[in-house]
Amino acid sequence: MSEERVDKNDRRTRTRDMVDKLLIERQEMLTLFCQLAGLEPYSPGEVNQQKLRRFCQVLMDYMAFGHFEILDRISRGEEKRSSVVKVAEDVYEKILEATEYAVAFNDKYDSPSEELFAQLEHDLSILGEELAVRIEMEDRLVAAMTA
Repeated sequence: MSEERVDKNDRRTRTRDMVDKLLIERQEMLTLFCQLAGLEPYSPGEVNQQKLRRFCQVLMDYMAFGHFEILDRISRGEEKRSSVVKVAEDVYEKILEATEYAVAFNDKYDSPSEELFAQLEHDLSILGEELAVRIEMEDRLVAAMTA
């Protein structure tokens, strides 16, 4: 087997592993999001604060992985397929907007007060919309990367 073929297979394996990790992190984040959304009424009790804190940690891990491991990899020129680069360019702004909202949500709810819990339902709703857009954009990118 030629070295070029082995290298291509190795890159494909690394890409598949990266996509799998992204999807696992996404699923964990979505599971926690649904659990958090089901806490109504939102109150600043210890259990709710722990669930919110855990969700924010997983949300940030998921956001960081997608940004630093996938998008930065493409922007550094490590992706050789022009079709993937084109999709990444098309979806980048929407993914960035969702990431910025998620970071702002995390910062806001880092140490939530009772007053903040009154805003949680609204903020979760907006975050859910942002996540839906990000997931749609990521799915386009994943499809291109795994084609």
